[in-house]
Amino acid sequence: MRSIVIEPGFAAWRRAARGLVMEGVEPRAVEWREAEDAQASLGLAMEAQAPDDVPPSAAFRVSRRFVELAEAAACHAHPERWALLYRLLWRQTHGEPGLMEVATDPDVHRLLRMEKAVRREVHRMHAFVRFRTVEHDGGAHYVAWFEPEHHVVERSAPFFAERFASMRWSILTPRLCAHWDGQALAFTSGVPRSQAPDGDRLEALWRTYYASTFNPARLRPAAMRTGMPRRYWKSLPEADLIPALVHDAPARVRQMLEEGRESA
Repeated sequence: MRSIVIEPGFAAWRRAARGLVMEGVEPRAVEWREAEDAQASLGLAMEAQAPDDVPPSAAFRVSRRFVELAEAAACHAHPERWALLYRLLWRQTHGEPGLMEVATDPDVHRLLRMEKAVRREVHRMHAFVRFRTVEHDGGAHYVAWFEPEHHVVERSAPFFAERFASMRWSILTPRLCAHWDGQALAFTSGVPRSQAPDGDRLEALWRTYYASTFNPARLRPAAMRTGMPRRYWKSLPEADLIPALVHDAPARVRQMLEEGRESA
């Protein structure tokens, strides 16, 4: 049994997996483990890299679809994702080149589910990050706290760099933090929630905006819980408004209907 310790990221897995395939190591003979920290993993991952003088294309080819799905699935939190990816890679390079077209295959189906979960988490991070202002180096710095279910910080950060290009901001999470200085993205180790600011003047503005745009006639509690799970509420300034808004929604709808009849 080969025990492979890698930094938990697609690039490190790809280097290791390429070397293993070239050596002819079957999936059942590999145990994938993640390094406890990035510094330790940098050296350990080197053990399974392919030889530098052999280009990837000379060894084997896989579909672009697999690479794209694998890059996303690598951000999933399930520890078995590396074994799944290697098993799929092995099968494609050992007699099943069209495997990714078989959506009913158990391995392919699981990969698709992982990719979907990661894509959904990226969307939620885009939607639920809330920045708070802090003073830093004589100017405003915007800081947000977020707790993603999957490892999507690096995948999500470019969206914020583009949308808030003129701001200096940081997104803090337990595993990895993203920072934008107005010119480039940088990533640092995760931090505890205690290092994130509790609130600022922007929260009152956001709460006012949320309450004013809340439409009780379109309230769908089940859909709201699906789209905004409760685990995100603790980082949303508007979250404590939701119970009262939901409770008052029927009365507000009746009032809207009565006002509509009177103006007709």
